[in-house]
Amino acid sequence: MNYQETLNYLYQQLPLFTRIGAAAYKVDITNTVELCNALNNPQNNFKTIHIAGTNGKGSTSHLLASILQESGLKVGLYTSPHLKDFRERIKINGEMIPEQEITDFVSNYKPLFDKIEPSFFEWTVALCFDYFAKQKVDIAIIETGLGGRLDSTNIINPMLSIITNIGWDHTDLLGDTLSKIAFEKAGIIKKNTPVVIGEKQIEIDDVFIKKSHDENSHLVFAQEQLIVESFIQQNEGATIKFMPNNLFGNEINAAFKFENYSLNCPLGGIYQQHNFTTVLVACQQLMVLEFNISFENIKQGFENVIKNTGLMGRWQVLGNEPKIICDTGHNLNGIELIIQQIAMQKYDKLHLVLGMVKDKDINKILAILPVNAKYYWCKAQLPRALNEIELQTQAKQYNLNGNAFETVALAFESAKLNASKNDFIFVGGSTFVVAEVL
Repeated sequence: MNYQETLNYLYQQLPLFTRIGAAAYKVDITNTVELCNALNNPQNNFKTIHIAGTNGKGSTSHLLASILQESGLKVGLYTSPHLKDFRERIKINGEMIPEQEITDFVSNYKPLFDKIEPSFFEWTVALCFDYFAKQKVDIAIIETGLGGRLDSTNIINPMLSIITNIGWDHTDLLGDTLSKIAFEKAGIIKKNTPVVIGEKQIEIDDVFIKKSHDENSHLVFAQEQLIVESFIQQNEGATIKFMPNNLFGNEINAAFKFENYSLNCPLGGIYQQHNFTTVLVACQQLMVLEFNISFENIKQGFENVIKNTGLMGRWQVLGNEPKIICDTGHNLNGIELIIQQIAMQKYDKLHLVLGMVKDKDINKILAILPVNAKYYWCKAQLPRALNEIELQTQAKQYNLNGNAFETVALAFESAKLNASKNDFIFVGGSTFVVAEVL
């Protein structure tokens, strides 16, 4: 099979959560264990950092990878889902896995697939571990797919665990309270392994404190270490200035030896300040673990994150006159932050190209969307996507008016035709809507 035939085989044969939803979700990691046993457990042959959380996993993973690259390391990066090319999921120093590696892996292990019947995600995790081991990466940053405790990636023994935040997403699978969701994410906390929690959330902090205590793991809340002094948005990026928290910041001040400093980054979303804080505190923990990371590595890692890693879809500018922005934020918490950011923009009229998937809490999201905007409801090309007519009908109950389009492309073209040069077009609601626009 050639590369395209290989991908077609995998998409057709193996359940894929991003396409069909909960039916592809496995409630244990048995398959991944069996796959990796057959591969002689490649995940044990390189150092790892494990990242979970409701929002911010992708940005945090890419920023850390960029900084570690700048420090001279060979860095593996595993994230999901992909936007344009499946190979985005598996990278080394920003270079996607070669097509031939994927076709060879499938060819060699197809009989094993047939026996074990893994999900698409389980297969991809096994491929990732095998590739990183063969390429002898110095360290790999591994992002969870869904949850943590039962996620396929949770067979690694990382040097550092990171949990960015906890929000309302996948409640049908992870639990219907923030504490239940936090319990699942806390499953990546390992014995005697430091863990950084990105955002303090009073109602669930005790979940992480208890788990870290049970595992004898050093726990750090990033927001106790650093204070964001200022966050200044630029045309296509941001400058952020930090200072140590005098109450809790002795540890990070000792590592960085600074009073305050600023960083430039092409990621301009206001929500990024949480991720930036998490990344800096994670770097401090890596320094404690004797990683040689300088302030210059951090500075260049922030500035070059897109160039170094190929990160896409985070408050990404697609055009000017009219201003066109896309963002992959797709759950209630993510979209709340996007709406805040849209409210900070200057424009004559607002155009929103939106599509969603069936398993999100659509009504809670629709209830917070701005009424004074023109909507272009659309459906991404996957079975899990919500029908555009159904989305339009539900939206009318919240006085959100606009037309429905069978495809993302038609919706996007209509928005561009209707917008004047001083208008603002936003594309999002679903990672897959952004993927089709890109």
